[in-house]
Amino acid sequence: MKTKSIMIVGVGGQGSLLASRLLGNVLLAQGFDVKVSEVHGMSQRGGSVVTYVKYGDAVCSPVIEKGEADAIICFEQLEAARWLPYLKKGGHLITSVQKIDPMPVITGSATYPENIVEKLENLGADVTSVDALSLAEKAGSAKASNVVLMGVVSTKMDFDVKLWHNAVEQCVPSKFLELNKTAFELGRNSVR
Repeated sequence: MKTKSIMIVGVGGQGSLLASRLLGNVLLAQGFDVKVSEVHGMSQRGGSVVTYVKYGDAVCSPVIEKGEADAIICFEQLEAARWLPYLKKGGHLITSVQKIDPMPVITGSATYPENIVEKLENLGADVTSVDALSLAEKAGSAKASNVVLMGVVSTKMDFDVKLWHNAVEQCVPSKFLELNKTAFELGRNSVR
């Protein structure tokens, strides 16, 4: 199989590590060679965080160059716009509609851009947007937005849903398991 590339992008504290573990678990269960690499910016201060995931028969490097990503999973709208150049033609962008103000907006030196999802669509991107934060809160915790998004991702990949359920069970601490199972299903069911 030709190597496929997925990026997971957001800001520090949104749970990209768990999302990459879930995705990696599913891919390994399918028998793929999987490479994962995390790049942290000022993640502990709400800065941009990106995780590269590559899978296929034989993967040499996890690094993804501009125009190579088959899919980009975005935890926040502005990060979707920031990383769009990495999406290949025909690739898919899955984004939460959540907005997290970056430091220039917080300090008043910039304003948060309006209509980001609409602008991405107008640029020709194949976008699936979901209010992951609201769905996570419905599941019981705003921190489950990452798992909501993985539920959405599961509808875009041709893998048995049981693999995703197993990944959630293996990667999520038992005390948060039911909440995250609910979050995953809410994300999955949000895609029409």
